[in-house]
Amino acid sequence: MMEEKEIWKGSPSQWINFGTYIICFLFCWLVIPIFIALWKFLVVKTWKIEITDQRLITEKGVLSKTTDELELYRVKDLRLDQPLLLRLVGLSNIVLLTSDRTNPTVIIPSITDGKNVREKLRVAVEARRDMKGVRETDFE
Repeated sequence: MMEEKEIWKGSPSQWINFGTYIICFLFCWLVIPIFIALWKFLVVKTWKIEITDQRLITEKGVLSKTTDELELYRVKDLRLDQPLLLRLVGLSNIVLLTSDRTNPTVIIPSITDGKNVREKLRVAVEARRDMKGVRETDFE
């Protein structure tokens, strides 16, 4: 059995909470929005994403943890999204369309150097598919 090699490891940027932070700041006199902003901060802070040459591993959770794994040979398509706010700060989202039944669409949100990560991921997906002998067939 081959040992997995790490391709990328990181977590989303806090910029995905920008709108929430603004609203919470405007209504901070109500006190509850402060706790909402703190919770949103912790959710993103504890969100870990690792891409290896075999899998995409996502770990989420503040109080309870959930780890989700996606085998790379299940990725059908990759897309790079750069919404205006994220583009202004040099961030992007990678969207994966998969054949996985539990997660047909996986989003790696708000990361730096998205083009480079997407390209590394694309190469790893193709290599893994070749190694497993997986071919994509669409029926319409």
